[in-house]
Amino acid sequence: MTRDPHYIGVAYHVLEIAAVVAAALLLAGIVRPGWLLAVGVAAGPLLGYILSRGPGLPHYSDDIGNWTEPLGLASLAVEGALLLLSVPLLVRSTLPRRTSY
Repeated sequence: MTRDPHYIGVAYHVLEIAAVVAAALLLAGIVRPGWLLAVGVAAGPLLGYILSRGPGLPHYSDDIGNWTEPLGLASLAVEGALLLLSVPLLVRSTLPRRTSY
């Protein structure tokens, strides 16, 4: 068993912090930055999954071709759901508000 490169662990910690910040922003009513960060929290791991299973990442080739790893697939489902939720809500937050007269 080989050890993962240090940057992989750092990336996971950054992702966790970003997710907490996104949730805090949304709970505080700071909607546009919150949903934008949520899109990043969803898209980042999806990109990482594709790169780690496809061409591989620097000093990290253990998962090349391992597209059906169960934990990875579960992660894809959760991240995909977050992406499907956050993109429309981000777009909605950028539209001008209607005022009723």
